[in-house]
Amino acid sequence: MAGVNAGEAGERMTDSATRRMGDRPVSGRWFEELPVGYTVEHVTRRTVTETDNVLFTTMTMNPAPMHLDADYASRSEFGRPLVNSMFTVALVVGLSVPELTLGTIVAQLGMTDVAFPAPVFAGDTIRVETEVVEARASKSRPEAGIVVFEHQAYNQRGELVCRARRTGLMHRRPSAGEG
Repeated sequence: MAGVNAGEAGERMTDSATRRMGDRPVSGRWFEELPVGYTVEHVTRRTVTETDNVLFTTMTMNPAPMHLDADYASRSEFGRPLVNSMFTVALVVGLSVPELTLGTIVAQLGMTDVAFPAPVFAGDTIRVETEVVEARASKSRPEAGIVVFEHQAYNQRGELVCRARRTGLMHRRPSAGEG
């Protein structure tokens, strides 16, 4: 495997090109690595389960029968419970983290333009693609920049199930002595 140094038995394997923020490895991108038009087809996909839906829905105090009552949902136009849309958008963001923001984001600043063009059901496998649609230096924080990501999520049939824009305050690449 290129870039990996394997030592003696019991020694930790390290990637010679490990990206770091202080003493912590990171896999996200620095502000400078996120130009407008940069796109990622995220590696991790996730099959949504009934347990995901029930736990998320009950933990967030949403008693909507479309998420929790199989009998009620069976008589709806969907014929079965819908996955809570707030779970869907949280999953979409979560699937994007390793390649975009893990260890490199200062803070999430907000979300806009969230839409759910098709329902998600237990058993659906979600995949996510992201494009950087805006990027600019922060006016108040010279060590950071503001990036707007547009996430698009698809089910196993290729149907768009979620679209969302997320704004993040991203760290700039640390100087050689910092990271």
